[in-house]
Amino acid sequence: MAIAVVGAAVCGGLVATQSRINGELGRELGDGYLAAFISFGSGFVIMAIIAALHPSTRRGVGTVIRSIRTRQIPWWYAVGGAAGGLFVLSQGLTAALLGVALFTVATVTGQTLSGLLVDRRGLGTMAPKPVTVFRLIGAVLAVLAVGFAVSPQIQGGIAPWVPILPLAAGLGLGWQQAVNGQIKELSNSALTATFFNFAVGATVLGIVLLVHALVSGLPQQFPGNPLLYVGGVLGIIFVAGYAIVVRYTGVLLLGLGAIAGQLAASLVFDLLLPVAEHPIAAATVVGTIATFVAVALAAIPARETTGASRG
Repeated sequence: MAIAVVGAAVCGGLVATQSRINGELGRELGDGYLAAFISFGSGFVIMAIIAALHPSTRRGVGTVIRSIRTRQIPWWYAVGGAAGGLFVLSQGLTAALLGVALFTVATVTGQTLSGLLVDRRGLGTMAPKPVTVFRLIGAVLAVLAVGFAVSPQIQGGIAPWVPILPLAAGLGLGWQQAVNGQIKELSNSALTATFFNFAVGATVLGIVLLVHALVSGLPQQFPGNPLLYVGGVLGIIFVAGYAIVVRYTGVLLLGLGAIAGQLAASLVFDLLLPVAEHPIAAATVVGTIATFVAVALAAIPARETTGASRG
C-alpha cells in the first residue's frame, strides 16, 4: 500500500509537470485548445504505434473490443479518456475566469467526492471499500488543505455557475481512474488501458478543436522548443501508472496521493522556476504539508479503525 501511494504521488507530480509544459505551450501558441490537442494527440500517436508493434498491447486491445461486443463488460469502461478530455476542456473554458486557485479547489473537490462514491459502491473487480472515519477525515482535510494552499491566489467576483464545469471534471477524474483500472485488469496490460484513454480523449479534443478552429482559426507558427511537446509522453506514463496502482489504493486514496504529489511538484517548480506574478506564500507550503497528512489518515486500514473502536 505504501509503495502504491508513493506511486500515486509520483504520478501526481508528473501531472503537475505536464500542466506546466502544456501551459507554456498554450501561452506560446496563443491557443490553449490546440495545446491540449497536441498533448493528447501526440500521446495517442505514440500509443497507436506501441499497440501496432507490441503484441501483448495489441492482444489487449482485441480482448477489450471483443468483451464489449459480447457484453462481458459495459462499453463505457473503455471511454475513461472522455473525462480527461473534459478536464482539459474545462481548463480552457473556465481556468481563466476562475484563476488556477479556484479551478484547483473545484476539481479537487469533485475528484475527492468521486473517489468516496466509487470506493463505497465498488466497480467491476474493485470491491467496495467502507467509508471509515479516517478516510472521511482525510478526504475533508485534503479539500481544506488544497483550499488553504491556494488561498493567496483566490479572487472574488466569480459567478456561481462557473465552478460547475471543473467540479464535474473532477468527478469524472475519479471515474476515469476506476474504469482505466478495469480495462487494465481485463486486458492484463496497463498500456492497453492507456491506449483507449488517449484514443477517446484525443477524439473528444479533436472535435472541440475543430469547432474552435472554425470559429477562431488556428495559429500560424509553432514554438521550436522540443520540450514543449513532451506532454503526451508524460501523460502516457501517469495514466498507465494510475491504472496499475488503483487496484491497491482504491480511487479515493489514489486521488489524494496524486493531489499531494501535484501540490508538492508545483511547489518545487515555484521554487526552482518561479513565476513573477505568483510568489510562494506560507499558506501554500502549509497546505501542501497538510495534504500529505490527509493521505496518511485516509490510508489507515478499516480493520485498524474497527479495532480502535472495540478497544
